[in-house]
Order: sequence, then structure tokens, then C-alpha cells
Amino acid sequence: MNKTKIKVGFITISDRAARGEYQDIGGPTMQTWIQQAILSPYEVESIIIEDEQTLIEQTMIDFADDKNCNLILTTGGTGPTTRDVTPEATHAVCERIFDGFAEQMRTVSLRTVPVAILSRQTAGTRGSSLIINLPGKPAAIAVCLGAVFLAVPKCLELLDNSNIQIDLDFVEQEFE
Repeated sequence: MNKTKIKVGFITISDRAARGEYQDIGGPTMQTWIQQAILSPYEVESIIIEDEQTLIEQTMIDFADDKNCNLILTTGGTGPTTRDVTPEATHAVCERIFDGFAEQMRTVSLRTVPVAILSRQTAGTRGSSLIINLPGKPAAIAVCLGAVFLAVPKCLELLDNSNIQIDLDFVEQEFE
């Protein structure tokens, strides 16, 4: 299947933002970064949900299976607290986990944030969707996307023959 238009899903996972007690800054940060990185036309799906594993799983399944998102980015829920269950939800819905994404995000993050070792972001695939968990802090989102995004177009191509064009200058600058 060759999709002419990419669909990117953005899932903010935050109890306070979902209840309206806190303004979501992670979701807009992901969207702004992607706007700068992707040159191809793409559609957007976005939602803010609470830190409930079942809800996170259902939302990821909906974005992958029903909304046909090629790329699904999450922010939040990757820390060490008991409410941080995004990686568990991701593992539950993905058929394959790509440890290299998590390893690279943590390696690059550790250059500037000593406690990045506590972050449990992960990545995997469900059908032809690539799911990447990102931390909740805006600066960490940019660092982590910069660390792995050069691999995203090739991964999407291998999953469903998608052809996504990226701004190499921007992404390579973010990678450094």
C-alpha cells in the first residue's frame, strides 16, 4: 500500500492537561517540531488523555488501526512514577519493539541531562504504524526527536512504502 499522504498522530498523556488544570505544552512542541522536520504533506490527529494504561492503549490502537496514522508520537508518562505507564501501554499494543530508538534517545539526552537515565521512552510498531514515546518536557522532546528522526522515513518506507520527505538540514542540526 502506497499512501500519498502521511498521517501523524500526537497523543499528550497528562492527567492535569486532560482535566484542563494545566496547559498542554508537550503536544504543541511535538507538532511544531514535526512541522519543521517534515516537508511532505501530512494530516494530523491529536488528543490529550489521562495517564491510564487502558485509555493509552485504546488511543494508540485507534490511531494505528482506525485513523491509519503512519507515525504516532506520544508525550508524557515515561518517567519513574507509578502513574507513568506509557511504555507499558506501548509494549502492550506493539507487535515489535525497536530498542534502538530508546537507546539513542537516552544516549543523546544524557549528554545534557544527568537524570535522563530515568526516562523510559520506547518505540515500536503496530501494523504499519510507528509509535514513538517522548518525554513530557519540551526541551527533551526536541532532543529525543532530533536523536531518532533520521531513521523515521526509512522505517515508514519499510512498513508500508510511505515516502516521507524531511528537511535534512533541520533534522541533522537537531541531531548534533
